[in-house]
Amino acid sequence: MTHFRLTRKEPAFSLDVDFPLPAGMTAVYGAAGSGKSLLLKLAAGLVPPHAGRILFDDAILYDAAARVEVPACRRAFGYLPPGDSLFPHLTLRENLRFAADQFPRLDRHRRVTEALDRWQLAPHSELYPNQLAAGQRLQGAIARMLIAEPKLLLLDHAGITESLLLQIRAITAAPMLFATGDLDLCCSNASHMLVLDAGRIAQSGTPREIVGHPASVEVARATGIPNVYQGSIAALDPGRNTSLIQFEHFAVTAPYLPGRFRGDQIWVAIRPRDLRVHGSASGANCIGTRLVRVSMRAEFARLEFEDAVFADLTLEEYAAAKDNKEWHVEFPPGALQIL
Repeated sequence: MTHFRLTRKEPAFSLDVDFPLPAGMTAVYGAAGSGKSLLLKLAAGLVPPHAGRILFDDAILYDAAARVEVPACRRAFGYLPPGDSLFPHLTLRENLRFAADQFPRLDRHRRVTEALDRWQLAPHSELYPNQLAAGQRLQGAIARMLIAEPKLLLLDHAGITESLLLQIRAITAAPMLFATGDLDLCCSNASHMLVLDAGRIAQSGTPREIVGHPASVEVARATGIPNVYQGSIAALDPGRNTSLIQFEHFAVTAPYLPGRFRGDQIWVAIRPRDLRVHGSASGANCIGTRLVRVSMRAEFARLEFEDAVFADLTLEEYAAAKDNKEWHVEFPPGALQIL
């Protein structure tokens, strides 16, 4: 069993988390300043917690109440910090040899050679870090981290890509905790995800569960939903399986909300890609609006309408609609997420 319960309080920020760590990749997702890097430093033993407990494979690594604290060098964790971590006064080969120092000489030589070949760094092995390209330095840091066969990987580097994660996973099956602000990276690689907000876990689960069913306004906004509105339940009709939700300037029909009452205040979210844009009124949840601005992206166009309504159209859809004299936005009932 692996479990982290950590608290650290600072004058301007505090982190308070409690979570089990499953096998596979766990993404720690959140905005800058949410506590991602601090969480990994606490887990690595580089920063002391103020309270809590770390249990890894049923072994206690930290327990504030029992005054147990295994130092970072004895935790057998691999940690990749945000910046360059290779020793600047050692060549790339010497950096790797340092990490393999615990092994017998012949085994150490074999591991270093295999790591250089695996990451295609052999031609650069006698260079110093400042002589390497940024990508080569990152690969060298990953190779050095993995050469000691860590039991847990803690990755906190903005340069981590899907390709690098796949390469790491091909080398080791150790559980991984990686901090990222890239939602696509979470969905493509992580089997589990923690959403941090102001030092607290706002939601945990699989990436698809969190993206499809955000638990709060904070999670909805953190996962990139700009359409988040507060409204009140104006009507409930269980016979027709509908609810009428009134917002400040418009109302929409949603599926029936069991356990709710007329007048209840609720939050509703809908992703821009789920909105439908028309040149004329079409359907019960279609509201007339005014186009404020268009933001062109690589593969779609984001349309911003009044009342902070955002819709994403494919480039082809926008080309066909851009000359509309009127704009109407449809809110499909099945796409509305009640928070």
